[in-house]
Amino acid sequence: MTGYVRASEIAKLPVVTLGGEDVAQVKDIVFDAVSGSVRCFTLSGRGLLSGPLKRDLLWNKVHALGPDAVMIRDESALADDDAAAKDSKASGGGNVIGSRVMTEGGTDLGKIVDVVIEAGRRPAVAGYEVESATQGRRHLLLPVIKPVAISGEMVLVPEATGEFTAGDLAGFPEAAHGLRTRLEQET
Repeated sequence: MTGYVRASEIAKLPVVTLGGEDVAQVKDIVFDAVSGSVRCFTLSGRGLLSGPLKRDLLWNKVHALGPDAVMIRDESALADDDAAAKDSKASGGGNVIGSRVMTEGGTDLGKIVDVVIEAGRRPAVAGYEVESATQGRRHLLLPVIKPVAISGEMVLVPEATGEFTAGDLAGFPEAAHGLRTRLEQET
C-alpha cells in the first residue's frame, strides 16, 4: 500500500500469515512520539468474543500492509508481550484522538478525529483529520509537516498549517506539498 490512509482504515484489519493463517486483528496503531513513525500495532484476537492480546506486532516484522489485511511471514513475527506499546506510552506517546490542533498564533483548527498515515516502507503520521472548529463541524484533512509540540490535549502546529487543507485523501498530497513548500520558504 502506498499513498495516504486513515488510521481508522487500518484498525480492525486481520493479521494474516503468508500461509493464509488468520492470527489476530489490529486493535490500535502505536506511533513514536518523536519521529511520528509507526512503531507497532497492538492486537486483539479474531472473533466476536475475543479480547486484546498481550502481544504486539512491530512494524519491522510486517511483510506487507494492504487494504484488506496486514501480512506477516509467520506467527513468530508477533512479539511475546506488549512491551513496545508500553514503552511508547512511557516515552510520551499517547492517543491524540480528541486533542485540539492549534497554530502557534492561537488559532483553533479543530478536534482530531483520525490520523492520516503516509504508507510505504516507513509509514509515518502525515496529518490529521479534524472536525473544524470554524466550519460547522466539517471534517478537514490537515497536513502536519513538523508539529511544534504534542501533548495529550493539544497538537501545536506552524501558523501556515491552516492555509493548506484537503477535503479528502485525493487532495491531501497537494495540501502537504503546499505546506512543505511554504515552510521551506519561511526558513
